[in-house]
Formats: sequence, C-alpha cells, structure tokens
Amino acid sequence: MAHDEMPITKAGKDKIEEELNHLVKVEREKLKETIAEARELGDLKENAEYHAAKERQGIIEGRIAQLQGVLARARVVDVSKIKSERIVFGATVTLRDIEKESVVTYQVVGEDEADIRIGKVSFNSPLGKALIGKEAGDTVIVKAPKGDVEYEIDEFEFV
Repeated sequence: MAHDEMPITKAGKDKIEEELNHLVKVEREKLKETIAEARELGDLKENAEYHAAKERQGIIEGRIAQLQGVLARARVVDVSKIKSERIVFGATVTLRDIEKESVVTYQVVGEDEADIRIGKVSFNSPLGKALIGKEAGDTVIVKAPKGDVEYEIDEFEFV
C-alpha cells in the first residue's frame, strides 16, 4: 500500500461515491438556483437569503473536495476474498464484553467509513488496533474514555 493510500471496503467506497454524486448533481444544482433567485432580490449586502446560500455553498464545496480526496487515496479491499486465521482489515468480529456479559459485533473498516452506531470501527481506533492480529478465543483490553474494557473474541468472518 502506497504511503498515502487508505484501505476502504467496497461498501464504504460505494457509500462515499453515492454521497458525492448527490452533492454534485442535486445539492450543487439546487444551490445554483437559490443563489440566482437571491441575486434577483436586489442589494446583495443586506440579502440574508443570498448570504445563507453562499455559506451553504462553501460547506457543500468543502465536503465535495473532502470526499474527492478520500476517493483519490482509497484502496478498495474486497473483504469477501480475504482468507485469514487472524483478524485483519475487513473482518466482522463478534465480541463478548466480559464485565457487562453482553455481545457486540463490529466490522473493522477504513477511517472514512467508520461509524460506531452501525457497528463499523476504524482499523486505527483503539478497538480496531486491539483486534488486528488476534484470533477467536483471545482476550483484548481496550483503553476507553470511561476506563478499560475487556472483550473476548467469540468469532470473526469476512463477509
């Protein structure tokens, strides 16, 4: 992997491309109309609609540039083709929280697609780093803001 490349799953890349496409083809076009309409209202110095639209345009253009940068450095990893006896990028891992006696499942993904709310953790996160290289049955301790959390790895798969 080249120095500036970042691994990403196919699903993660698709989601980023979908957002980029929406911003370029839908949001950007809506803003052009909004700005044109606001200009027709006259004096731009005191035109709140115009200033709000220009501010929104800056935010959208920034996000477009950010997403284009992500895609430019992305190296897509086909998780379904990974065969490993250890946890590596792309693995979906089932963990048992030893203290709470609860079970959670996370997929180890790239930084730009990580979202803990939907069970995706970055390979660079404390949990991701703790899991990489481990096997089923291993125990990992993750340094969390509220204190260390101990997990036992029940199983993992590449789906």
